[in-house]
Amino acid sequence: MAVKDGDGWVQCAGGHRHWGLYGAAGLLAVHWDDLGVARVLMQERSLWSHHGGTWGLPGGARDSHESSIHAALREAKEEAALSGEGLPVRGVYRDDHGGWTFDTVIVEAATLLPAVPGNAESRQLRWLTVPEIAGKKLHPGFAESWPEIQTLLRPEMVVLDIANIVGARAEHGWWKDRKGAAARLLAAASGAKLPHPVLAQWFPDGVAVVEGAARGVPPVDGITIVEADGSGDDAIVEVVRQAKPWQRVLVVTADKELRRRVTELGARVTGPRWVLDVL
Repeated sequence: MAVKDGDGWVQCAGGHRHWGLYGAAGLLAVHWDDLGVARVLMQERSLWSHHGGTWGLPGGARDSHESSIHAALREAKEEAALSGEGLPVRGVYRDDHGGWTFDTVIVEAATLLPAVPGNAESRQLRWLTVPEIAGKKLHPGFAESWPEIQTLLRPEMVVLDIANIVGARAEHGWWKDRKGAAARLLAAASGAKLPHPVLAQWFPDGVAVVEGAARGVPPVDGITIVEADGSGDDAIVEVVRQAKPWQRVLVVTADKELRRRVTELGARVTGPRWVLDVL
């Protein structure tokens, strides 16, 4: 393994030349303001570079030992002086050209972080709204994938109806130890690779609602636990109601009445098997 061992040109199955012997990755940082307006950190490439003068994302070739997430964060540090701290990864979009891939790593920025050219590859960096991006001369590769990527910018939340999912799991004796059954389910769900129709990797906000005898379960990484004071269904409805207007919410439950209540608030629903099949 060597630093920058991914530098070099390759030809994909379509006969096009691409930079990155092991593929490439770029960082798409998105910030949502209080009015629900999204801004994306965009880079204008230096005139001397390949497709110079066009706008795209900070990014570059992956090294042989790097994940796409690591490569994108490293490139953003080199080209835009971003440390990567406070930028939770929300998803990875893969553009597969056959023998060569470009991964767009989507991260969420709590603020409009200051970004300045970190090296000679960047001419300037600016936070642009989606309409402003449409008015720029875009890097050809970014322009091709942008129509689909922009539909993935909204943050997403998955709400787990733990009582309902535990029941569907049909674990032997779960009804005698509801807290233990809930804890085992949450431990298995933490870090599970949830399916997404478009993204190669998906990291939504996870919320688990527990009630009754299941209250007091230990915390797990990546999932916020909400303990219902009364009805678990009422607590789930309140979680959905408190979501930001621009946030997509998916509720995992088989309860018909709960499904009706949350869909009226704009949430999507799916059954417990959606989670259980990946545990």
